[in-house]
Amino acid sequence: MYRYETHLHTAEGSACSDSTGAEMAEKYKAEGYDGIIVTDHFYNGNTAVDRSLPWKEWIAGYCLGYEHAKARGDEIGLDVFFGIEYGDGCSDFLVYGLDKQWYMEHDDIMQLDMKQFLILARSCGAYIIQAHPFREAPYINGTLHCPLLVDGVETVNASHRDPRFDERAKAYAQWYGLPATGGSDSHNTTSRYYGGGVLSPKRFTCAADYAKAVIAGGITIIDPADDR
Repeated sequence: MYRYETHLHTAEGSACSDSTGAEMAEKYKAEGYDGIIVTDHFYNGNTAVDRSLPWKEWIAGYCLGYEHAKARGDEIGLDVFFGIEYGDGCSDFLVYGLDKQWYMEHDDIMQLDMKQFLILARSCGAYIIQAHPFREAPYINGTLHCPLLVDGVETVNASHRDPRFDERAKAYAQWYGLPATGGSDSHNTTSRYYGGGVLSPKRFTCAADYAKAVIAGGITIIDPADDR
């Protein structure tokens, strides 16, 4: 079985992370993972990149976490794929299947509301997983649920310490008949490394392969809570 992390952040792209893409790649390789998907917080989330930059310069800076992880992964034998975490401060969606060039060419997406963005992204070949849909925090004022615009639900988020968050996500996925998946939401290699993700009998060649496996029911969710 191949072991993959599907949801992680780097210091280059996410203000809430303090480990670089290369450091994250080294950590996951050491922990026995075969691949990772870098999903840094996008422009409308907790980004580490200066929003005053011109759009294409901002995208170039945003992608550095992935690119540094990819370069190190190539050296040590770890597959590294690209995704984003697109959020509005309340709801967050993991977007797989679109590349750096696509974002470079769509400098108008920040003018769209959340649903409009999800519709556009999916029409261009993206796969959407709703991340941690029922977590609670002082800065979260509400959560948008749009089950008809996602391909699956992150029902196990390894960073959660309150089991109710994942229990609600599982019920939500079951209610709407949506595929379930898992991710760590790791932000560094030590205190905020959580060791979740998925297992697959097949090796992925890109982030879209992972999303297709979720839809097909071809993954097993890694839940670190099972060991506690």
